[in-house]
Amino acid sequence: MNFQDLSSLRPDLAFIAHWVPEQSHVLDVGCGDGAMLRYLQSGKGCTGYGIEIADDSLLASARRGINVIQQDMEKGLGLFSDNSFDTVMCLSSLQMMQNVEALLRDIVRVGAEAIVSFPNFAYWPHRMALLHGRMPVSKSLPYQWYDTPNVRCATIYDFEELADECGLEVLERVALADGKPVSFLPNLRGSLAVFRLRKKSRPAA
Repeated sequence: MNFQDLSSLRPDLAFIAHWVPEQSHVLDVGCGDGAMLRYLQSGKGCTGYGIEIADDSLLASARRGINVIQQDMEKGLGLFSDNSFDTVMCLSSLQMMQNVEALLRDIVRVGAEAIVSFPNFAYWPHRMALLHGRMPVSKSLPYQWYDTPNVRCATIYDFEELADECGLEVLERVALADGKPVSFLPNLRGSLAVFRLRKKSRPAA
């Protein structure tokens, strides 16, 4: 898979891919069909693994030649030791977790850096839906309230507070709309929030 293929298939992933350095060792938590990892391997010379629980996504990843482990992300990342990876990604999956804080801490434990994305609940069409008394449905939240896998709703500001509580440093923060960065009123106009994080360095004694 080349960059054009990835950009056409998932423009949000194409943007996020430029945050991953070449030759990195990568873990993709909730890797889905493996499109991101396949591009990172073929286009940037990266190595690594995907974690996925759904049988159909697991099969799709395997067909793409991805080293994928079938595991429930709720059980954490105990398979991996501290700082096993250069980058750990959790893209549009964190909001599906019951224990978001625990998984986030585990992600930054096993990776030198983390890239996390999630639907921004403060996106203006979502607000309008709520004003009309309806749960939001959009490209970033494509499910009805009764069949959604999402169990958490968050805004950009909410996640910034959680990152700080978890002792994480926000290296970069971007709001995307149709895969493109939004600079003006990002919490209102961005449908997808993307964060690049790392553990805060401890002050010298």
